[in-house]
Amino acid sequence: MSALFDVDQLKTFIAIVDTGSFTRAADAVHKTQSAVSMQMKRLEERVGRSIFARDGRGARLTEDGERLLDYARRIVHISREAVSAFSNDALTGRVRLGVPDDYAERYLPEILARFSRSNPLVEVTVECEPSDTLTQSIMRDEIDLAIITHASRKPVGEVIRQEPLLWVTSQRSLAHEQATLPLALSHPACVWREAAISKLEELKRPHRVLYSSRNFAAVGAAVMAGLAVTVLPESAIRSGMRVLGPADGFPPLPSCKIALLRNPGSVTDTVEALADHIVASLDNMTGGFEGAQAAE
Repeated sequence: MSALFDVDQLKTFIAIVDTGSFTRAADAVHKTQSAVSMQMKRLEERVGRSIFARDGRGARLTEDGERLLDYARRIVHISREAVSAFSNDALTGRVRLGVPDDYAERYLPEILARFSRSNPLVEVTVECEPSDTLTQSIMRDEIDLAIITHASRKPVGEVIRQEPLLWVTSQRSLAHEQATLPLALSHPACVWREAAISKLEELKRPHRVLYSSRNFAAVGAAVMAGLAVTVLPESAIRSGMRVLGPADGFPPLPSCKIALLRNPGSVTDTVEALADHIVASLDNMTGGFEGAQAAE
C-alpha cells in the first residue's frame, strides 16, 4: 500500500455514507452513478478490503469501512484546510445553519465568534428547531448544516461531541424526594426524554411529566424554580443547579451524543469552513459543572 489515497474518491465515499446511497451521493458530488461505483471499486482495491456490505437496503459499511471513514473525514478536512491557507480569496456567501435552541445557547457564541473572525464576509442564518425537524430540513434542502442530537434508534450525521447526560434539579429543591417524581422534559420524541422515562420505568419509580416544552428556557425555568427534575448534558448545567446521582436514587443515564449533519447538496468551501469551525469549537469546549453542585 505505497500509493496515497485519492481525495476525490474519499469525498465520494463520505457522500455515500452521509446520504445513505450511491444514487443520492452521485447527485451530491455531481457524478454519474456508474462513475461513483467505479470510484468505490478503485477505493476498495486501494484499501485491499471490502468497505461496503451491500445487502439490498443501501450502502452499509463493513468494519473496515467504518475505520476508513474516520481517516477519510480527517484527510478531506486537512486537504480543504491546506487549500484555504494558500488561497487569497476571502470566503463570501451565505450558510444556513440549524440548531436546537438549547445547543444554540451553549455552542453558538463560540462557533460564531471563531467563524466571524476568519470569515467576516459570510452571512450565517440560523434556524432553531428540534433535531428531528432539522433532519427533515436537511432532506428538503432548506438548510446546509445542522447540529443535532444523535439518536441510536435512527443514527444520522457525524458524531462530534459526547458528554454525560445527568439528572438535574435546583439546589434549593426537594422535588427529587417526592413519592411521584415531577419531571420537566422536552417534547415526546426527544432522545433525552426517552432515556429518562425508560430508566425510571426500569426502576419502577412513579413519575409524571409536569412540564413539557420544546423550548429549553421553559424547561430550565421549571427546574430552577424548584418544581421538577430534568435531564441535561454536562455542558448545559449552570449555576443554581444540582446534579443528582446514585446516592439520591438516580442511576447513570446513557451518554449524550451530538452530531453534525451535512446537506450533501450544499458542499461549498463556505459551508465546509463553518462545518470545520463547529467541529473545532465543540471539540475544545469544556463541561458546565463550574457553578453547579454535584450530589454528595
